Amino acid sequence: MQFKTIIEPFRIKTVEPIRQTTRAERELLLAEAGYNLFLLKAEDVLIDLLTDSGTGATSSGQWAGMMLGDESYAGARSFFKFETAVTHITHFQHVIPTHQGRAAERILFGSALKEGDIVPNNTHFDTTRANVEYRGATALDIPVPEGRDPALVLPFKGNIDLETLEKVIVENPGRVPLAMITVTNNSGGGQPVSMANIRAASEICRRHGVPLFLDACRFAENAWFIKMREEGYADKTPLEIAQEMFSYADGCTMSAKKDGMANIGGFLALNDDALAQECKTLLILTEGFPTYGGLAGYDLEAIAVGLEEVLHEDYLRYRVRSVAYLGDILTKNGIPIVQPPGGHAIYIDAKAMLPHIPPSEYPAWALSLVMYLEGGVRTVEIGSVMFGLQPDGAEKPAAMELVRMAFPRRVYTQSHVDYLAEVLLYVNSIKDRIRGVKIVEAPPVLRHFTARLAPAHDTLLA
Repeated sequence: MQFKTIIEPFRIKTVEPIRQTTRAERELLLAEAGYNLFLLKAEDVLIDLLTDSGTGATSSGQWAGMMLGDESYAGARSFFKFETAVTHITHFQHVIPTHQGRAAERILFGSALKEGDIVPNNTHFDTTRANVEYRGATALDIPVPEGRDPALVLPFKGNIDLETLEKVIVENPGRVPLAMITVTNNSGGGQPVSMANIRAASEICRRHGVPLFLDACRFAENAWFIKMREEGYADKTPLEIAQEMFSYADGCTMSAKKDGMANIGGFLALNDDALAQECKTLLILTEGFPTYGGLAGYDLEAIAVGLEEVLHEDYLRYRVRSVAYLGDILTKNGIPIVQPPGGHAIYIDAKAMLPHIPPSEYPAWALSLVMYLEGGVRTVEIGSVMFGLQPDGAEKPAAMELVRMAFPRRVYTQSHVDYLAEVLLYVNSIKDRIRGVKIVEAPPVLRHFTARLAPAHDTLLA
């Protein structure tokens, strides 16, 4: 008998209390935080879906490993366990630990990019884009056109546009030092990338002598989508699929705070000996010795175990289905989301949900504020606050106005998701009353983290 309910494939040993707040309290807290959910205290959040990065629960196996952490400065036993875990999946020759993914990006781009270069990607995420632009290079997003249509249901909307990739490389000789593919495509709605697309992109890059890197934060979730959706992979294990994905690349950056199942950490892995040496030199300058890279030994242990656990089929089946469960409820009730649901998050299409709010008044940001006001739920805007400011200081509406609900790994149960659905259905019932916001002050880079905003028309709700 095949039962329909997919249970959490774990038992809960330790619990953390959640503090309840009232709507009146949340109204005051929003004002004090400058209408920026990043600036709230975590204890004032009921369900925290701001990010799935570093917010997951660690397993008993990880805690057992952490007790074995070797804190030696150089040549620690924990590093070699970590290195073995990474090379088992990626087969890359050089593994460089970092304190998180953006450090791996900074070190790679600091070593490989110069002013005027171009880095094509299916879609850069915020820190990736910022690290490219900090070097004076252009972070060029070239997703397939169907990836820009939130309502379109296709299996691999995260793919990179192959024709445009080759065109960019051919028309800019010497200016494309590397290309990237983000798996899954976070800013594109958490959509997966097909193996066929990765393979074809690799062939294009190798034909023109351009290294291909994967932004591999959610490589295991992408591998599961390939297993479920791509012909020829149903009988392969997630590990086998992941190994094939990495075989088409020349290196990767990784935030181990996602599919590394850890609370901190990341790595840069690659094959090029000369580039690896340059990256290690920069690592020593800014992160630490190459066998710890800014991490404690117990962090390296936690990642080593997490990289094995994340590829368990029971976990991946539960992970992807629990997100789709919420997506099904929202779709059934007419709330527009990026279709089909992603592996780590649901993305609400705020442009479609709130057509009365112009992009200049940041509809996705406004929607995220009302979700917190009414239900204590913290999410993140992926729209014109995050991506509307251009390197030259000009404003340009983002391609999509999305509110991302990113689910921490092994943290929330189905009752939390059912509550979340209730909140969203209520917010949808008052959507015509939601009003836009304006930016009061903001830094020139990554402004969504620290900007202060205010209602554009005195109140958030009419």
